[in-house]
Amino acid sequence: MTTPNLIKILEDALTKQGSASTDFDLNKDIVLPEGRKLTPAAVLVAFRADTGNLILTKRSARLKHHPGQIAFAGGKQDPTDASPTAAALREAHEEIGLDPTQVQVIGALPSHETVTGYAITPVLAVVHGGFTPIPEAGEVSEVFEVPFNHVTNPVTFCVQGRHWNGRERYYYTVPYGPYYIWGATARILRALAERIT
Repeated sequence: MTTPNLIKILEDALTKQGSASTDFDLNKDIVLPEGRKLTPAAVLVAFRADTGNLILTKRSARLKHHPGQIAFAGGKQDPTDASPTAAALREAHEEIGLDPTQVQVIGALPSHETVTGYAITPVLAVVHGGFTPIPEAGEVSEVFEVPFNHVTNPVTFCVQGRHWNGRERYYYTVPYGPYYIWGATARILRALAERIT
């Protein structure tokens, strides 16, 4: 895939109709409380310009929340962050050593609400030039890549479920080799795949 093609595909995806998503999309019987306060957060959905591969992380097993899970680089938006994009770039620099000057921001998808009370802004981006990840040991155990076609094709996604809070909860997955990509990460990717298809 050439860089101009990758950029055009992502730009076109942002012009398509789409709405905000949640971790509860496949669980219509769950009623979310009115007036709930969500914590702003942002993630960098970053594709390499040369290969089109998506950059993902495996969270440290020592973390209190979501240990060992697959995630985008990103996190809570700090008061000093000028925007969700600034938060995503800062977090990617802290977590995986990605220099913000290498990142071409394409735009943002609608927000995603998580079961843990976050409103995540997914920031689509292309990473230019050589990039050797430097995982932040306290947060990230591994940085890896997944081919563009795998995470942007709805056929590669499936719905699975598990028992959670006394009920069966369903969610999207898009496994890749030894990596079990699920939850908010898979749901955000599914929203992108729907716009690209």
